[in-house]
Amino acid sequence: MTAVATSAGQALWRDAERCYRAVASRDARFDGQFIVAVKTTGIYCRPSCPALTPKASNVRFYPTSAAAQSGGFRACRRCLPDAVPGSPEWNLRADLAARAMRLIADGVVEREGVPGLARHLGYSERQLGRVLTAELGAGPLALARAHRAHSARLLIELSELPLADVAFAAGFSSVRQFNDTIREVFARTPSQLRAAATAARGRQGTPLADEPAGTRLSLRLPYRKPFDAAGIFGFLAARAVPGVEWAEDGGYGRTLRLPHGPATVDLTPQDGHIRCELRLADVRDLGSAVARTRRLLDLDADPEAVLRVLGEDPALAPAVAAAPGIRVPGAVDGSELLLRTMLGQQVSVAAARTAAGRLAEALGEQLPWGTLFPTPEAVAEHGQDVLRGPRRRVEAILAAAEALATGSLEVHVGRDPDELRAELLALPGVGPWTADYVLMRVLGVPDLLLADDLVVRKGAAALGITDLAGHSQAWRPWRSYAGMYLWRSA
Repeated sequence: MTAVATSAGQALWRDAERCYRAVASRDARFDGQFIVAVKTTGIYCRPSCPALTPKASNVRFYPTSAAAQSGGFRACRRCLPDAVPGSPEWNLRADLAARAMRLIADGVVEREGVPGLARHLGYSERQLGRVLTAELGAGPLALARAHRAHSARLLIELSELPLADVAFAAGFSSVRQFNDTIREVFARTPSQLRAAATAARGRQGTPLADEPAGTRLSLRLPYRKPFDAAGIFGFLAARAVPGVEWAEDGGYGRTLRLPHGPATVDLTPQDGHIRCELRLADVRDLGSAVARTRRLLDLDADPEAVLRVLGEDPALAPAVAAAPGIRVPGAVDGSELLLRTMLGQQVSVAAARTAAGRLAEALGEQLPWGTLFPTPEAVAEHGQDVLRGPRRRVEAILAAAEALATGSLEVHVGRDPDELRAELLALPGVGPWTADYVLMRVLGVPDLLLADDLVVRKGAAALGITDLAGHSQAWRPWRSYAGMYLWRSA
């Protein structure tokens, strides 16, 4: 049993008794996994809200903030129910609703509308709306509206952008729509939200983080404890591509290629959250930047659920106890990860870094603060002049870049894992290890063990595991996390 489903396989938010116990105990582990709405006050809260626990007869439970908003409830001012880790359910599930939620969080509806969302998912708009309403209590427009409201609140409180600019940056089609939504969701006008935030900053002595050239924002990205910061930051640091990524003093940063322009992110682990310093060329990319950063660090994971399963294995238990809260590294760009993975086939991590750095220096876009990893189009067109190594591997990388550039292959968080795996395996030079590694990092698949990986096998041997295929069945549905422990044990 995981923290997102009952023993009967029912979605957690549908189990009113269990949800109410979590609310009564103010259990922060459930924050982001469901929403509690109080009928007598008309507000919705996170499970750990410090307010007086309402009577069981006066509450309703929802899977998302959008569903609560559609039910006529507004966000609690005290507990800020949207400022919590997201639900781990969207990685555990690979169905249409989960894939849609990932794309909505990345801002697809703001950029391409519901037709674009439906096209990425391969469904009709009507069918998509019907499934999301049944599974999540709200249709795609309502889910996107909740996403816009959260992005707008961050910009209102953390930037000095004029409120009219905030409206369009957050994805609203008009200032009136922006004002009405903020008032309805937060029971305050945008001006009142900004005034309250300014007053709070004055008390704390923290200046706003804006600058003339683009916009700088300082955010707190929450996570569920425990969190193995050293493990995931070390993993990213060891693979950092010169110019594109950097790592020092336990932190990590990189450039981002976002839908509306370039950006950089600097991440530093803190107690209970990650300090996130963003530099955005276009503030419309705020939501995408946050969503991709959270996926990179696996911040929406449920570590307690992982610990319950993996900690019961006597062979794995010492490794689990030594590094509780391990995370599976994600990716900020599916195309980039596929090309980097192919560059690293059958070579060391250091050699892969060197090859990727050479490619980025030659074909990437140079920014004042770093280098953007090359686009698939640039690699397809000019990669022959830059790539080194066996001819077949170079040709395979060029073929993958061409497929990505033409759109015949799409690697993004809304893909169905089985369909994407089949398309990857159809590419020349892509075997099961490469395909599964891409699925694990881009889609966040939690139950995928790279059993043929040499380092994974060494780690298993170091722990006394001889029959890895059979032994790993007890690790379901968290074999990706078990693989991280095996990598570390090697």
